[in-house]
Amino acid sequence: MYLIGYDIGSSSVKATLLEAATGKVKASATAPVQQEMGMIAHKAGWAEQQPDMWWQYLKDATKDLIAKSGVKKQDIKSIGISYQMHGLVVIDSDLKPLRPAIIWCDSRAVQIGEKAFQQIGREKCLSNLLNSPANFTASKLRWVRENEPDLYEKIYKFMLPGDYIALKMSGEAQTTASGLSEGILWNFKENKTADFLLQHYQIDPNLVPTIVPTFGKQAQLNKKASEELGLAEGTWIAYRAGDQPNNAFSLNVLNIGEVAATAGTSGVVYGVSNSFEFDEQSRVNTFLHVNHLAGILLCINGTGILNSWLRKNIFSESVSYQEINMMASSADVGAEGLLILPFGNGAERVLNNKEIGSNIFGLQFNVHSKAHIARAVQEGIVFSLRYGFDVMRGIDVQAKTVRAGNANMFLSPLFAQTFATVTGTNVELYNTDGSQGAARGGGIGAGIYASHVEAFVGLNKTSTIEPEANAQERYEEIYQNWLEQLNRLI
Repeated sequence: MYLIGYDIGSSSVKATLLEAATGKVKASATAPVQQEMGMIAHKAGWAEQQPDMWWQYLKDATKDLIAKSGVKKQDIKSIGISYQMHGLVVIDSDLKPLRPAIIWCDSRAVQIGEKAFQQIGREKCLSNLLNSPANFTASKLRWVRENEPDLYEKIYKFMLPGDYIALKMSGEAQTTASGLSEGILWNFKENKTADFLLQHYQIDPNLVPTIVPTFGKQAQLNKKASEELGLAEGTWIAYRAGDQPNNAFSLNVLNIGEVAATAGTSGVVYGVSNSFEFDEQSRVNTFLHVNHLAGILLCINGTGILNSWLRKNIFSESVSYQEINMMASSADVGAEGLLILPFGNGAERVLNNKEIGSNIFGLQFNVHSKAHIARAVQEGIVFSLRYGFDVMRGIDVQAKTVRAGNANMFLSPLFAQTFATVTGTNVELYNTDGSQGAARGGGIGAGIYASHVEAFVGLNKTSTIEPEANAQERYEEIYQNWLEQLNRLI
C-alpha cells in the first residue's frame, strides 16, 4: 500500500510515493527538471504564476513517479497536498482561473492591508485575527475588487494554491480553517470565517469555498483527473496544508515548544504553541497549525531565491549548488567584511512590510572573490533568520532545538553550522521533505494510519549540529555589524 504526496512550491512541484507500512520513499520526482518555475512580474513588487502551470508540472511529476516506481495505481490509497501559502486563485463558475494567481511574495496589497488595519482598529484585528490583514490573501482579493472590478464580478470562488490543485483533482471547491487562517480570513475568537474583515473589504462571503478538515476524506479523484494523472479514480484526497505548517508536520513538530525551520525559496522558522499570542507589529504571524494549535511563523522572502540568483548571475547554471557550498566554505568567517542583506524578494513582513531590496556592503574589488560572495550570501540569510528569531523570542517562542529537513539550503554544511551558531540552537536534520509530509498526512486523513505516532514510521534523524562555541563571539560581532546596516535602511 502506498501514499502519494505533492509539494507545490513557487520554484517546482515535487511528488513522492511513500510505502505506508515502512514510511520509506519508493520514488520521488520533481518538475520542471531543467529549470525552476518562473514568475510573472508586470510591475516591481508583483509576482504571479499561472495555476495551470502547477497542474501541468504536477502531471509531469506524477507520470515520472509512476514510471520510476512501477507501482500499480490501485495500490496508491491516498493523496496529500502541500502548497505555497498566502496565494490567491480566483475561478469562475466553470471552475476555470480568471487570472494568474497572485502568489505569496507579491507586494501589491500592502497598503490595502495597512489601511484596513487602521480603519478596523489594531486591537480588534489583533484580538480576532492575531495579525494585521497586511499583504495576505484577503487583501489581495480586495485588490482584485478595486482594480479589476469586471473580473471580480465573475468570481465564483477564491482559493489558495493547494485548494486549486485539489479542485483540479476532484471538481470540488474546498478549503480548510488552517488555510483560511493563513489568508487572514479566520476569526480565532469566534472560531469561524472572519466575516467582519470580508464585510470591511466588501467581499461576498459566498466566495469562500466549503471548509473541510485538514486531515480527512475531503474528496475523491474524478475520472478526468485520474486519466490525466495516471492514478485510480476514487483515490481519496485526504490532507492539505500550507507549506510551512506542512513542513513542521513532516518533521513531527506537533507539540508545544517544538520548532521547525526550512530554507527553500523563502526561509521560515515555525514554532508550535498552545497560546494564541501575537506580535504587536505583525512582524511574525500566528496561524492555525495542522492540529489547530497555534503555529507562529517567521518568514524571510529572500533566502533560497538569493542563492538561486547567485547561481544564475554570478556563477552559472552549470555550477551545482554543492560546488557553490564548497566554494563558500573556503572563505573565512565573515567573508573578509562583506555583508549581504537578502531582502530582494518583495515586502518583508519582519521589516513591517517594507521593501528595501537586497544590499551589499563592504565589497572590495582587490579582496573579494566569488567564494566570499557565496559565503556572505549564506551568512546574510542566516542573519536575517536570526533577526526574526529574536522577534519570535519576544512572544515566548524559546527554542533550544530546531528541526529541519535535510534539503534545500540545509544541504549546505556551512549554512546548517552557521544557523546553529548564530541562533544558539541545536539543529537536528531529518530524512524528510514537504512531499513526504504531505504523503503521511494523506495516510492519516484516509484512515490508513490509526494515529499521528504511527504515521511517522521511517522518519529518522540524520545528524545534529551544535553551535560552534569558539565562533559564537565572532559571529555575534559580525551580526551586529550586519544589523547596523539593516537599521540604517529601515
